[in-house]
Amino acid sequence: MSLRSHPLLPFAAALAGVGFLSLMDAFMKTAALMIGAYTATVLRALIGTALIAPVWLSRGPAMPSRAVLKLHLERGVVSAFMALSFFYSLTLLPLAEAIALSFIAPLIALYLARVLLDETIRAAAIGASVLGFAGTLVIVGGRIGEGQFDENAAWGIGAVFFSALLYAYNFIVIRRQAQVADPLEISTFHSGVGGLVLLTFAPFLWEAPTGAAVMPLVVSAVLTVCGSFLIAFAYARAEANVLVPTEYSGFVWAALFGWLFFREAVTVPTLAGTVLIVTGCWLATRPARPAENLSA
Repeated sequence: MSLRSHPLLPFAAALAGVGFLSLMDAFMKTAALMIGAYTATVLRALIGTALIAPVWLSRGPAMPSRAVLKLHLERGVVSAFMALSFFYSLTLLPLAEAIALSFIAPLIALYLARVLLDETIRAAAIGASVLGFAGTLVIVGGRIGEGQFDENAAWGIGAVFFSALLYAYNFIVIRRQAQVADPLEISTFHSGVGGLVLLTFAPFLWEAPTGAAVMPLVVSAVLTVCGSFLIAFAYARAEANVLVPTEYSGFVWAALFGWLFFREAVTVPTLAGTVLIVTGCWLATRPARPAENLSA
């Protein structure tokens, strides 16, 4: 058996991709605190495009068909606002807490799949949703109990939830996209479309970048390209329900990088809430039994 055909390769690639993107979040938080979330998000996307586009074009690829281009545009637009809202939340919340709250995205995806794809909702998904909701209440309640729920925290939590909603929709798009385009093409359009979409708001939101922000932005762009490539590689070779659990390793990475970069401690409510949310997601993504399906 060759390494490229090993059954664990997609899982390992997705796990590494999540690790790269979690480290990217830490560098992006650094840059966003320096020059604002909007400018940092735009520059990350444009630098990433400048890095990956020449590699893709050097292969002499054919331009994607109209149907594939539509998928690229759709995901690029969604990802642009998903990234902006999440990086904004990082300027207001600890890294691990923001990552923990974002884990509700797979649960939201279940209901989006019902609405958009007419998929059935399993009985286990209902219980999973309750656990996920309870987990978010524990995290938010922990902030309230510690007297740290101020206006900034409210905006940060709201931004995470908005980003999670877009990320849930992203789950629906990425699997179709990975089946019709190679990882280099996906990474190129993902960064390029997202950057161009956000650039239209420059007259209103742009802040002049400082020299100190260049290094974390370049590192963030490199990590984004590498992480996106690995995740696209993985999703092209394994089903989403197999790979989605790798997303939850992001909390471990976020807790580590949050402490290393910003000396952010992980609170007991954040840890407890994460356990509830991840348990809910695990229940929701288990293979369905015939008796578990509910017609909505």
